[in-house]
Amino acid sequence: MTAAAFNQATPARAAGLTAVPRDRAFALLAALALFLTGALLAGDGAWSSLGLLAVSAVLGAIFLAVEFGYTSSYRAWLGRGDGSGIVAGLLVAAVAALFIIPVGSLVDGYGGWVWPIGLPVIGGAALFGLGMQLANGCGSGCLYKAGGGSPSLLIALPFFCLGGLLGSLILPAALALPAIPAIGFSDLLGTWAGLAANLAIIAALALFLLRRGPRPTWEKLREAVAIGVLAGVAFLLSGQPWGITMGLTIWGAKAATALGVDLSQTVFWSWDGPRAALHGSLLADDSSLMNIGMLLGAALLAAWRGSLRSQQWPGLRVATAATIGGVLMGVGARLSFGCNIGALVGGIASGSLHGFAWFLAAIPGSLLGMKLRPWFGLARV
Repeated sequence: MTAAAFNQATPARAAGLTAVPRDRAFALLAALALFLTGALLAGDGAWSSLGLLAVSAVLGAIFLAVEFGYTSSYRAWLGRGDGSGIVAGLLVAAVAALFIIPVGSLVDGYGGWVWPIGLPVIGGAALFGLGMQLANGCGSGCLYKAGGGSPSLLIALPFFCLGGLLGSLILPAALALPAIPAIGFSDLLGTWAGLAANLAIIAALALFLLRRGPRPTWEKLREAVAIGVLAGVAFLLSGQPWGITMGLTIWGAKAATALGVDLSQTVFWSWDGPRAALHGSLLADDSSLMNIGMLLGAALLAAWRGSLRSQQWPGLRVATAATIGGVLMGVGARLSFGCNIGALVGGIASGSLHGFAWFLAAIPGSLLGMKLRPWFGLARV
């Protein structure tokens, strides 16, 4: 059989043999950036940080490859009764909890995130829910979609950083408001009973979400387990749950400082941790480092498969929604101690009641965002 006859007889296979339209230059740049970042960390002997870079790059590639997201999952459940996406997100938290609760309770130097429940968490989560529906992506969505070349999320990302900075200026006063003390299941019940109680609540919530709609596919469940395991590995490497928004807040603060804004006299940036992050390297903060890795991992995959520059820039209304959504997410995340990754997954995986409260508070914000989306030329569901 001639080559021409072979191609004509098997068009699908012939199409597969044609060159993939990869953007080799951008793929090379992303790979080079990852290599140089890793080399800097290795040169300083920061082996755990090098591991975090690798884990986050894989996370960015996985999120982009399977389009694992929380924002559209809220819309699917609230608009169509399909809770399968949120259940997959809860499975991430359940798997991560298998690492975080036992190790955080029993090993010195490790700890989960257990925060009080007050107006900052409730109001901040609602703001975040509104913002993510307008921007069409949450914290993880901003990173992997921006890394993948999404124009609207490239617009939202810097405004997320700005919102995080604004939220950091508001947070100290917000924390003075009355709140329910932090409640951690392992503190109340002990390590293993606390873990069991946490997993039971996750299972009950998952059953509630699935009562009217389809179940997650096995493929989606496997993806969630893989992400949960990587979140657990990140915890073992860093000593704390995976978080995104503090890193973005640091980026906003560093940009403001570069423009001549003096943050040293503000309350938040005078606290030990934020002050050290503000004056330290972007690679020294685990959240910032993992954000860099996630962006580069997604960019490398997008460039390799040729989709990095294939997307059209949005019109004015969509760009406006991305801008507003980015600011709202940044403010809301800082007030509520994180996003769907840091607050929902990190909080629930830590056995903290505030993680479940964050999820419930994000629902009305998402509902409002769904109502406003058509004003900006976005589909409601």
